[in-house]
Amino acid sequence: MKKYFLTLLLIIGSISITLAQELTMVNDPVFKVGEQLSYRLKYGIFTAAEAELRVENTDIKYNGHPAYHIVVEGKTAGSFDIFYKVRNRYESYVDQKTLLPYFYAENRHEGSWKHSDKVTFDHETDKITANKGTYPFTGKVFDFVSAYYFARTIDVSKMHIGEKFELKYFLDDGIHSLGITYVGKESVTCSMGTFNCLKFNPTIIPGRIFKKNSKLYLWITDDNNRIPVKAQVEVILGSITMDLTGTKGLKYPLNAIKN
Repeated sequence: MKKYFLTLLLIIGSISITLAQELTMVNDPVFKVGEQLSYRLKYGIFTAAEAELRVENTDIKYNGHPAYHIVVEGKTAGSFDIFYKVRNRYESYVDQKTLLPYFYAENRHEGSWKHSDKVTFDHETDKITANKGTYPFTGKVFDFVSAYYFARTIDVSKMHIGEKFELKYFLDDGIHSLGITYVGKESVTCSMGTFNCLKFNPTIIPGRIFKKNSKLYLWITDDNNRIPVKAQVEVILGSITMDLTGTKGLKYPLNAIKN
């Protein structure tokens, strides 16, 4: 899984749950400054990696508009850290009202491979400027970090089972599109307990990681927080599971189902 190992975890936990820019946002963001989410990635029965997502305050303004500073950090764990060390950091500055990104940066160290990028989103000229060039776009386009937080603010109250959506995001020097299908409601258990969730099935492309018939499923709390608590996908060899292991500074209470 070289070059994609930990990025896969973060994509599963972020853009994979984004719904659609056509949907209506709720009045206020469902998160606040100080929120922190922790995840564990398991490859089969082994803990392979850990990730942390933080919402931080910043004095930086874009065109006079205040922004959130969102930081995502991921690293390998256990024996995986010995044989294939990963240290990745992603940052996004997003508008506090629209949640559209202004600036995105990534620094990925995966084994001996390194990659960095700085990306500017100009929503007035509809152009994205990255290290390798300029990319025109139409509509709403996100980096995968801002996509995750935008998605959590979507009003999903009128979604129907089987309904499909699409999202545009910029990653690795290009604009991509992701399709997502709403599967329904389901209770799911993670490290923090059992929660009532909304279940989604994002489209994945077979290749170096995924099998031809692989299915990716993601469960998001069916409450005001809209936090992904679990994701699961089959890969060429085995399966990968993402699990919520900790939360801090949530805007709303996170209530597990009492057994």
